[in-house]
Formats: sequence, structure tokens, C-alpha cells
Amino acid sequence: MSNRELSDPITMRLPLDLLAEVEEVAGICERSRSWVIVRALKAYLAQEGREIRDIAKARGEVRDGGGHDLDSVLDEVEAIVKGAAA
Repeated sequence: MSNRELSDPITMRLPLDLLAEVEEVAGICERSRSWVIVRALKAYLAQEGREIRDIAKARGEVRDGGGHDLDSVLDEVEAIVKGAAA
């Protein structure tokens, strides 16, 4: 792990098969289990976690009146297509 400020320790239970994989990777890399778990969490948050946050943000924007009416968007697309065909 980097020199970033660390949190208080947390306790978690993992399925035994998952823990065995974490320990195997830690051993191969000569790193701690914490190192492997932190990397796995960072990868998750960078991908799926980011998607979840983006969806929540978009839902909030729609709830607050943002976004576009689907019929208006379709009308605009149709006008663009007709203009390109001319």
C-alpha cells in the first residue's frame, strides 16, 4: 500500500474459497492479504463502482428536471436524418 493515510482496521468475513484465492495471490506476489484486497476493491470501484455512481448522478439530474423528452429527441434525430438524405 502507499503512504496514504490509512483507515481504522475493519473486520470482514470472506467465503473460504475466496480467501484461499486472496492468500494464493498474496503469496505469489509476496504481498499481504490486505494489499490484494485493496487492489481488488480499487479495481471494482474503478469499473462497476464508477458505473453505479454515474447512474445515481444521472437519476438525480433527471429527478431535478434535467434530461430531454424522448419524443423531442426522436423528432430531432428524424430531422437530422432527413437533412442528411437530401
